[in-house]
Amino acid sequence: MKTRADLFAFFEAHGIQASTLDHPPVFRVEEGLEIKKALPGGHTKNLFLKDAKGQLWLISALGETTIDLKKLHTVIGSGRLSFGPEAMMVETLGVTPGSVTAFGLINDTEGRIRFVLDKALADSDPVNFHPLGNDATTAVSQADFRKFLAALGVEPMIVDFAAMEVVG
Repeated sequence: MKTRADLFAFFEAHGIQASTLDHPPVFRVEEGLEIKKALPGGHTKNLFLKDAKGQLWLISALGETTIDLKKLHTVIGSGRLSFGPEAMMVETLGVTPGSVTAFGLINDTEGRIRFVLDKALADSDPVNFHPLGNDATTAVSQADFRKFLAALGVEPMIVDFAAMEVVG
């Protein structure tokens, strides 16, 4: 599994500019409000899910976005969704609960995870994610975030959660 140092080396190798703020561990969106005030841009919540067909999903959304998991499967074309097992999270993203992040896709070398990006987050700049641990927050521009995804070969499904429809 890649580490924070590996992630930052990947950024450097791909010309991705990032700034990181170390802070006490944050386990839920509601925590760390003071930290978020110090960092501009979109702050995220990230959900690691598994559907009834066995497909793994990662959803990255603005922290304040409401996500209706009971209806989402009809929007994204999945089986019914539930939270993915911790062991599978560690195996595919290289993170533990409380540290789920889109940057964890760097560890999904087998392409097992489908990535869903909140339209509101896709419209935010910069975006803030944990760098593979919940004791720091890393900001990248939206353009550099897309560069990161492209370098991994990840094409996000963009969902407007307010309208509950796929928009990209």
